[in-house]
Amino acid sequence: MNSNKMCRSRNGIIFLFITLFFLSCSDDDVEEVMEPVTLANVDEELVPYFERFQEEAAARGISVDLATAEIEGVIEEIDEQHVAGQCSYGRFRNPRLVTIDASFWRRSSDRFKEFIVFHELGHCYLNRGHLESAFSNGVCVSIMRSGVGDCFDNYHVNTRAYYINELFEQEFAR
Repeated sequence: MNSNKMCRSRNGIIFLFITLFFLSCSDDDVEEVMEPVTLANVDEELVPYFERFQEEAAARGISVDLATAEIEGVIEEIDEQHVAGQCSYGRFRNPRLVTIDASFWRRSSDRFKEFIVFHELGHCYLNRGHLESAFSNGVCVSIMRSGVGDCFDNYHVNTRAYYINELFEQEFAR
């Protein structure tokens, strides 16, 4: 084979590979990147948990837009004993306000911070009330328990998906 034919053959193979490469990519192969949440009135330490709440809702097919909902979030001391967080709303309180106790925040793990923020957003965004039900072993059925009932929390890496699924159940979603 002369060098001219070899060169055309190589160019043809290279062209074929490049063509196949570009044709094999589709829009489905591009990973969807969520837009960052703009939460103007949310303490910067709470923002990752607000974002995580939106991401967990989206993973379950539920659209949550906390920026549009205008929910504020602060970390400050709560005077009531044994209260880690509050959601304030009502006729005279708009926008809604998630308050997380500063003492609780300083001593808590990431997982427990998530638990409390998700619970309060369950009130402030999903309009969920408390649910005091317990399984037969005494474990709380819902992340939305009040803490005054007889059940005990079991929110950890192995139960997280169950509790978040329960939080976003369709019967409770907006």
